[in-house]
Amino acid sequence: MGRLADTRLPATFTFAEAESYGVSRRALQHLQDTGAVERIGRGLYRRTDEEPADHDLIEIAAKAHRPTLCLLSALARHELTDIIPVAHDVALPRGVWQPAVSAPVHWHKFDAETFDVGRTEIPLDSTYAIGLYDAPRSIIDAFRLRRAVGPDVPNEALRRWLRRGGKPADLMRLTTNFPAARPVLLHTLQVLL
Repeated sequence: MGRLADTRLPATFTFAEAESYGVSRRALQHLQDTGAVERIGRGLYRRTDEEPADHDLIEIAAKAHRPTLCLLSALARHELTDIIPVAHDVALPRGVWQPAVSAPVHWHKFDAETFDVGRTEIPLDSTYAIGLYDAPRSIIDAFRLRRAVGPDVPNEALRRWLRRGGKPADLMRLTTNFPAARPVLLHTLQVLL
């Protein structure tokens, strides 16, 4: 099979998908041995001739239902914190199964009714994408869950966002979905402004 087999495969694929392309277990092992394919997670493979990608996030996107970067991971993506998370903060809708992954992850269960508020998707490769909460939602989540992220993280994120032109009215409007965050956010805005 050699290199020909790996060009038929998608950038990232499971063993079952490889079989559907006619690649046997033995052929897949040969592709790994020759360096044409690498294993990036349990039962998950990636062609090595593809553009570099974050293997941890691809594994999470491949195995979880609607995973969404939140809290420190989202704040770091929006450059609203200097903290580099040691594990990915990933939200799943409450009631959804939490998969086993080899990537370092802190799973968070968010209410299904507000799960999509401020949620966008970012492509990881030609096959997978992962959710990401926008900056205002990430700031509100940091205030809501400040016990998980620490008391200074939401304040610093809010300060940076305001310096970049963020509008307090946008945040306060968003708190209609998260009323528990409203009092502390309002107080912090009054202190900062």
